[in-house]
Amino acid sequence: MDEIHGYIERITFQSPENGFTVARLKERGKRELTAIVGPMPSVQAGESVVCRGRWREDPNYGLQFQVESYEVEAPQSLQGIKKYLGSGLVKGIGPVFAERIVEYHREKTLDIIDGQPDALLDIDGIGPKRLERIKSCWKEQKSIRELMLFLQGYGISPTYAQKVFKTYGDDSRRVIEENPYQLARDVWGIGFKTADQTARKLGIDSQSDIRIDAGVEYVLSRLANEGHTCYPREAFLERARELLEVDSERIEARLEFIEQEARIVIQPLEYQGEVAPFIWLKAFFTSEQGIARELRRLLDNPPAVLYSQPELGLQAAEAQMGIRLAPNQREAVTSSLKEKMHIITGGPGTGKSTIIKAILSIAGPGGGRILLAAPTGRAGKRMAEITGREASTIHSLLEYDFSIGGFRRSRDNPLDCNLLIIDEASMVDTMLMYSLLKAAPCHARLLLVGDVDQLPSVGAGSVLQDLIRSGRLPVTRLTDIFRQAARSKIITNAHRINAGEFPDIRVDKTGDFFFIEENDPERIAQAITGLVQHRLPKTYGFDPLRDIQVLSPMNRGVIGNRNLNHLLQRTLNPSNEPLVKMGRTFHTKDKVMQVQNNYDKEVFNGDVGYIKRIDRIEQQVIVEIDGRPIPYDFADLDQLVLAYSVSIHKYQGSECPCVVLPLHTTHYMMLFRNLLYTGITRGKRLVVVIGSKQALSIAVRNKQAGERFTGLKEAVEP
Repeated sequence: MDEIHGYIERITFQSPENGFTVARLKERGKRELTAIVGPMPSVQAGESVVCRGRWREDPNYGLQFQVESYEVEAPQSLQGIKKYLGSGLVKGIGPVFAERIVEYHREKTLDIIDGQPDALLDIDGIGPKRLERIKSCWKEQKSIRELMLFLQGYGISPTYAQKVFKTYGDDSRRVIEENPYQLARDVWGIGFKTADQTARKLGIDSQSDIRIDAGVEYVLSRLANEGHTCYPREAFLERARELLEVDSERIEARLEFIEQEARIVIQPLEYQGEVAPFIWLKAFFTSEQGIARELRRLLDNPPAVLYSQPELGLQAAEAQMGIRLAPNQREAVTSSLKEKMHIITGGPGTGKSTIIKAILSIAGPGGGRILLAAPTGRAGKRMAEITGREASTIHSLLEYDFSIGGFRRSRDNPLDCNLLIIDEASMVDTMLMYSLLKAAPCHARLLLVGDVDQLPSVGAGSVLQDLIRSGRLPVTRLTDIFRQAARSKIITNAHRINAGEFPDIRVDKTGDFFFIEENDPERIAQAITGLVQHRLPKTYGFDPLRDIQVLSPMNRGVIGNRNLNHLLQRTLNPSNEPLVKMGRTFHTKDKVMQVQNNYDKEVFNGDVGYIKRIDRIEQQVIVEIDGRPIPYDFADLDQLVLAYSVSIHKYQGSECPCVVLPLHTTHYMMLFRNLLYTGITRGKRLVVVIGSKQALSIAVRNKQAGERFTGLKEAVEP
């Protein structure tokens, strides 16, 4: 076995799952960098290491050192110490200060920082404030390193050590030893299986109460991630048995206890023609019952007067806007002004925006305060552009307060409005709708506008669909496609797909919808990179990063989002100085997406932004989202993914001038009509579908999208 020494110059790949790493090592006494590959989960750029393994010739990448084991060691050379301190591992020390410190303290540098840090005040540019940051970060890094070693012994990737430390601080070890399942609840990215592996190594019995309780809550959380607010009890038990590998009787006994503790709720619902028991996490049951209760409150109280004679107001609005509304549009406007609560649903080109503008024209001058909101920042911005009035996100409207972990607006502190209009209502999930209704004043009218045929919300529930099916609220369905919209193949094909008809894919060089037939996934991926990089920008003048969005139905596979993001990043935004963190590679100028709600930063699942700066000294990435610079610590970068290509579900509520949509039978698990319909309607000026006709046909025919189990319809029904 061979042994090499040096420091990590840069990391080009690191898997968060198994720690497999590809890096470049600056060996002692050599000028050229050495390629090293192997399991090195905790290694970081700048660290000095001794690697043991064997040399091998890779047919694609040339000579590499295959690492079988390694150790991190204190850097020996002055250059190694400079590289270590300047790598960004310690906040407050970058390449410039690393150079100054090492030139001053020479080989004693690390001992000085560890034992006599105040001596750093002798360095030009280091004052008390910077010194405190250096001391704090050095101590934290030392604690994290110790925690990494502890976690490695229990099967937790060092990638998550910083997140665990950030969650529990100096109590990390105590919390894990007392109840490792707490990790799955508290640390995003660590699931039940990882916590269970740790528990086994700590000697926790597979039949223990804390294991079964954690497994029950984990299965329900996974079901919520799939969109369910509740689940049939028998089907749930099957999934829990599969996960826990214990008898049903043992799980059922714990279910009874967990229900008594008010962590879950079990109640009957109608299912497949019979009444069957369903199980909820308490939060979702509370939200569904709360929505029903708040609807009753609003409906039982008299509404504010918006306009005494809606029909006359409608005529004036038509004259002001210079249009004549269709009969069902007129019905939608008058119903919204007469009814306490009203739902308007319709596809693209059916005039939803025109109706909102007409309502604002009538009610705006004398109807009191009107609030406009949408689930996402992009949808709110589009609403403001269309109406010419201020519109916000629902989260901003409700004033989320991180210090209290909830919204400031509520029943006790309601919104100040006579009319509340929510656009893109199909995207509002169960918990957010409950919060919204709680904040609506008793006299306010509520108008929900959306397209119920699109994909349901990313969060759990099918709120708009359930409210419509309940029959509790008046609904206007818009079906007419208006003349200008009818000239768009994007719109006409979207409606054909929604009706179960094959889209018109005949070539029309002046059209806005194109189908490129290609049956080989590798060639589809190559064609997409060519379209995004060259053909579409050259033909239409699109900016490849800001005007074109690739939407793939799945994440895995050759034409899944992960591989397409890798190809497009390499093609559109190559970099010689990548940042590899949490198993992901980021470059300055990358297009990225937030993949979980972060109320502290006021960014939410599905928000898209661009990396403006990678600050290795402060260990932060600055991302511009909706015009705001948002700082992300390196430890939080698992909240971001590349967004050159994203899932259709994540992109709902957004629009882009051009959408490129790969479609292939390898996506068979996701070939649903509403998924295709939603994807196509994201394109404003051009949609390019590339793939097989068979996949397109399967998606059009397949109306049975994954069923979501919810209890809202029954809770709301009169």
